[in-house]
Amino acid sequence: MDLTEYVRSALADYADTQGLDPAWLDEVGQSYREQGYLTRQQLYDIAYASSTRSAYHVEKNPEDRCREVTENVVAVAGDFSKLQLLSGLAGFKAPTASAVVTALDPECHAVVDTRVWASLDRLDYLDGRKESFDAADYVTMIEPIREIAAETGFRVDEVGYALFAADVEARDGTLH
Repeated sequence: MDLTEYVRSALADYADTQGLDPAWLDEVGQSYREQGYLTRQQLYDIAYASSTRSAYHVEKNPEDRCREVTENVVAVAGDFSKLQLLSGLAGFKAPTASAVVTALDPECHAVVDTRVWASLDRLDYLDGRKESFDAADYVTMIEPIREIAAETGFRVDEVGYALFAADVEARDGTLH
C-alpha cells in the first residue's frame, strides 16, 4: 500500500466527515501559543467541538485550574504527562485532551479517537479495537501516527485527520 496516497486521499475526504475543523483548531492553537495557556471557555469550546456530550463537565473546572493545567502542558515534555495533566480536568478524557495538545503543536500531535485507532488497526500498526482511551493509549497511537507522518511528509495532525476520515469511509455499521 502506498501510504502517501492513502493519507492524501483520506485527507481529501476529511471535510465530508463530522470531525473537528482543523482550521479552527489551528486558530485556537495560535491563541494558546500566544497566551501560554487556555481559559475555561477555550477549553469548553475544544471539548464541545470534540465531544459535545461531555463538554458541560468542563464548566466544573475552576478558571485558575484551567490556566494552571494548560500552562503546565506547555512546560512538560512527555506525551503521557501532557495527556495525563489534561485528563485531570473535568470533561477531558484522552480523545478530548488530544485535541488540546494538537492545537498546541500540530506538527507533533494528532486528534485521536476510536476511528483513528480502528484505522491504525486496519493498517496493522495496532492489534484489536478499543472504545475508550487513556494517556497510555494516546502514546500507543501517536507513535505509529508519527511514523506515517515521517514516511509520507504530512504533518502529524494531518495524518490523524486522514486516519479518522479513512475509518468513516471503511466502517460498516455503527461506531460502537
